[in-house]
Amino acid sequence: MPRFYLPQPLAAGSEFNLPEAQARHVQVVRMQPGEAITLFNGEGGEYTAVITEMGKRNVAVRIASHDDAHRESPLHLTLVQVMTAADRMDYTIQKATELGVNIIQPITSQYCQQRVSGERAEKRLAHWEGVAAAAAEQCGRTRVPQILPILSLEHWLARPCAAELKLLLCPTGAVNWNSLPASADSAIMLVGPEGGFSATEDEMAIAQGYTPVVLGPRLFRAETVTPVVAGLLQARYGDF
Repeated sequence: MPRFYLPQPLAAGSEFNLPEAQARHVQVVRMQPGEAITLFNGEGGEYTAVITEMGKRNVAVRIASHDDAHRESPLHLTLVQVMTAADRMDYTIQKATELGVNIIQPITSQYCQQRVSGERAEKRLAHWEGVAAAAAEQCGRTRVPQILPILSLEHWLARPCAAELKLLLCPTGAVNWNSLPASADSAIMLVGPEGGFSATEDEMAIAQGYTPVVLGPRLFRAETVTPVVAGLLQARYGDF
């Protein structure tokens, strides 16, 4: 059954036309009146909607029922990711969504090769939100990760943070993964760019309570670290 994210009020019994992109998808797969689709708005649960009309330019639906589905991890997970090349950043956001990350904070750092501001930054943020929404549709999540406006590493570290576990992914990390606490309800992953963080930036993060962590003897690409660490965190503290 096709599944769509609609960031708007939804309620059983309501009728409306699908937005253009979703309507086009329904038309392309040749669905017919009487067939059902699944909708969710990120506020919890999902809705079964029945197609009531197939026009040339519109698809009308009526919401039949609400299912209080809950597929979010008990671990509240934040990803603080230095911006990488466009396709790599998209991959990171997609996999972070699939792996249950709740908040994604893009940042810049000394060795960051991707820097945008103003209108370009707004367009990039909107694009990432679309990537996260599409990933949530595909993987069955009922909430879409919040993607925050781009900050510098210094501005992020200056913000108060109450997470129980703050991890700095560092190839020279002093702490092995197996040495982390046995339980945690919230965690932050701080992931650098292709060239990693500078020594000064590592020191800044450690001074703000981040634990430098090493996963093993091999180095990971920037876009590989996030799914690996998110999976390990979900297995240790979440719902895997």
